[in-house]
Amino acid sequence: MTSEPRSLSGVEMRKRQAGHIEGPPQAPGQPRPNTCCLCWCGCCKCLWNEDRIERSGRETCTKMDSIEASDEHLEDMGSWARSFEMMMRSMEGREFFREFLRSEYSEENLLFWLACEELKKETNPATVDEKARIIYEDYVSILSPKEVSLDSRVREGINQSLAEPSNLMYEEAQLQIYTLMHRDSFPRFLNSSVYRELLATRRRTCLDT
Repeated sequence: MTSEPRSLSGVEMRKRQAGHIEGPPQAPGQPRPNTCCLCWCGCCKCLWNEDRIERSGRETCTKMDSIEASDEHLEDMGSWARSFEMMMRSMEGREFFREFLRSEYSEENLLFWLACEELKKETNPATVDEKARIIYEDYVSILSPKEVSLDSRVREGINQSLAEPSNLMYEEAQLQIYTLMHRDSFPRFLNSSVYRELLATRRRTCLDT
């Protein structure tokens, strides 16, 4: 007489299912494979697992890049205090220095210097002539509200150069204004609230990143 198959109890059924899901038993001392909730086989090649590792690496690199960028900005700002030339080479430095000069009603000094820098780059005679005359009207003419402070010798040289303008005709005047900003305005800028608040803000940013 053939016996009917014995029905499995709920406990035995769960044991068999658990054995199927967990895979073969691990040898003593052998580490378990890197499993994830979406990969029942426990392999480390699960696409979800690879994506998780790659995403974690990207986040770490992004955070490090942010910290390094903040440190570089803070280092750049520290170099301004050591060198007026370094600050003038920095676009950000010039913008903050301009903001300070505006508060002292001497913004035209920096604007004149920048206009002379642009004129030096020009090679087309017609463009040089036009820009040279604009600079004169804006910053050299005694009728201009933005007239910069130049000595009589330099001013006379500029007046003579207007007959045949060149891209270097303001070079001596530019140096005179550069020296004025360096010796007169720059030390006050470093002691100003504009510079101190900027440094404090950057330090807080570095600490937060």
